[in-house]
Amino acid sequence: MSGRLNVVAYRTLGAVLEWLPERVDVAVARRAARWVGRPGTPTRRALRENLTTVTGADATVRDDRLVDRLASRAMASYGQYWAEGAKLPALPAEVITSRFVISEGRQYLDEARAAGRGLIVALPHVGSWEWGGALLAHVGMPMTAVAEALDPPELFDWFVAKREAIGISVVALGDSAGPTLLGTLRAGGVVGLLCDRDIQGNGVAATLFGERVTLPAGPATLALRTGATLVAAACYAGPGRDHHAVVLAPIPVQRLGRLRDDVARVTQAVADDLESLIRRAPEQWHVLEARFRA
Repeated sequence: MSGRLNVVAYRTLGAVLEWLPERVDVAVARRAARWVGRPGTPTRRALRENLTTVTGADATVRDDRLVDRLASRAMASYGQYWAEGAKLPALPAEVITSRFVISEGRQYLDEARAAGRGLIVALPHVGSWEWGGALLAHVGMPMTAVAEALDPPELFDWFVAKREAIGISVVALGDSAGPTLLGTLRAGGVVGLLCDRDIQGNGVAATLFGERVTLPAGPATLALRTGATLVAAACYAGPGRDHHAVVLAPIPVQRLGRLRDDVARVTQAVADDLESLIRRAPEQWHVLEARFRA
């Protein structure tokens, strides 16, 4: 599909999902996503590999069936994520605040705001982080996030506009993102970083679910350089039409030695917290490529 057709396709799909009656959009998107990730497809195989590692499943028939059920739910959850994200810019603030609650750890956000040194939220691809960003914007803590640049640029601009409509500022992943994020933190702002995938391939070695992987160094590096509060958090779908977030206790970011060693130590602490958050709802972990393959 050409770049221009990509833009048209995404805009049309977004408009359709936004137009469809609530819950009908979710039902359609969940069914479509399950078809995309149906048994036998590369997406389904990657999901099964990931979930086998996350759950510690073995070769028994019982575990195989468990992993398959989780993979089906994960694809349905991914479809729901897109449907609810498309609807989010059109929802009134009172609807968002009534359907989203920070069920654990709200005090850590308030303490970070009071400290005034900035806040870094390390996020896994779980549930819908955009709902969390929208809520933070409504309570006076707007988030700046980093997103992978898309081709063509018009498609990236469309995604950026959709997120800005719910109060999330977006900068493109790359060398130019660093100064923007540093400026946000030094002004006491909030930076949200999805960091359970190493998109650029230059991350820091860490252990996740007992496997050696690489994770982005951004959360640890920014926290060590600025003294900003660093927390891991996840925004889960449910119960029902609602959403809830869990914010874990701040990760210690004191300098103990060489910056390189400190970044590795803090990144491993981030990995440990991400693992804890993913374990709460592995069927909502939207990583559709084999994460643990050597």
